[in-house]
Amino acid sequence: MLSAPALVAVDLGKSRCRAVIAELGGGPEHGLRRDRRPLYDGVGAPGLAAAGGVQAALDAILPLVENLTGGGIGGIMVGAAGAWAAPTAASELAERLAALLRVPAAVTSDVVSAHAGALGGIGGVLLIAGTGAAALGIRDDSAGTRLVDGWGPEVGDFGSGSWLGREALRAVLRASAGLGSDTALSGKVRGVVGETSAVPGWLAQDGSLPRRLATLAPIVLDAAEAGDPVAGEIAAESIRLLTASAVAAAPDAAAPVRTPDAPVPDAPAVALHGGLTQHAWFRSGLESALRAAGRAVLMPSGDALDGALLLAERRDLPHERFVHRAE
Repeated sequence: MLSAPALVAVDLGKSRCRAVIAELGGGPEHGLRRDRRPLYDGVGAPGLAAAGGVQAALDAILPLVENLTGGGIGGIMVGAAGAWAAPTAASELAERLAALLRVPAAVTSDVVSAHAGALGGIGGVLLIAGTGAAALGIRDDSAGTRLVDGWGPEVGDFGSGSWLGREALRAVLRASAGLGSDTALSGKVRGVVGETSAVPGWLAQDGSLPRRLATLAPIVLDAAEAGDPVAGEIAAESIRLLTASAVAAAPDAAAPVRTPDAPVPDAPAVALHGGLTQHAWFRSGLESALRAAGRAVLMPSGDALDGALLLAERRDLPHERFVHRAE
C-alpha cells in the first residue's frame, strides 16, 4: 500500500518489462539513484512499432498498477521499445494511460530513458551492446541528436550479441566445410547447437532468433580471451563496429565530459550499457578502442528506470523533445 502519491517508472522492452515506484519530489536533489522499490518484473511487449503495439503495451503495463491503493499514483513514465520509430503510437499510449489511470502520463523510447539514466540527464553518447546494438548521441544544447544502428538483426545490430552468435555459426560452418580455419568455437558451439547438420533446425526453432544467437556470444568472447584466433578476429570486429557506431553518434564532439577523471578534457562522453559490457575482457577492449578514438568512457550514473524517473519530473533536459506527455 502506498501512503502518498508516487511515480511509477516502467522499462518496457520486447522481452522484459520492469517497473518501480518512487516518491514524487524525490528527484534530482536527492541524486539520480533515489529510493525506489520494485513493483514488477515480467514479460515485455512486441514494441510500439509492431501491429497492435499500443494495446500490447497497455496489456503489459496496466497489471502493474491495478493493485495500488492508499495514496495512489501521482504519475507514470514509460520507456518503451519502438517509441523512437513510432512517435504517433507513443503519443497514443501516453494519452490512453492518462485517461485510464487519471494521472499525468509520459512515454519515450527505452533508448532515451536508458540514455537519461546512464548519463544523468546530460548530453553524451549511450552505446548499447546487448542482444542488439545502437548508439544514441544527444547534445546538451539540443542542437543535434543522432541514433546510429538499432536497425535489427537482419540489416544492423552491428557488433551485438546476436551478431557475435551469427558470426560464430558462420565460422564453425566454414571450418567444417574446409572454407575456414579450425577454431575452438567448433567444439564449444557443438555443445549448444549440436552437429553442423543441426544448425538449420536450431535456427528455425520457435522464439526470438536474435536472443538465441546472442546465447553464443559468451562462448565467442571466452574463446577470444583464451587466444583462439578465429574468435579473436570476430571479437575484434565487434569492438570495431561498436566503436564506429559510438563515434558516428557524436561526430562533432557533441558533449564535453564533466567529470574530473576524464582523460581528455573535451572528449565526448560515452556510457556503456548492455550484456556484452558485463564481460570484463571484452569491456576492457571496447573501452580502449573508444579512448583511442578520442572518447571518454564514463561509468553509468543509473539505469533506464532511473532515467524514466528523472524524465518524469524534469522538462528542462535535452531529452524532452522525445518525451510524449498527456495529462
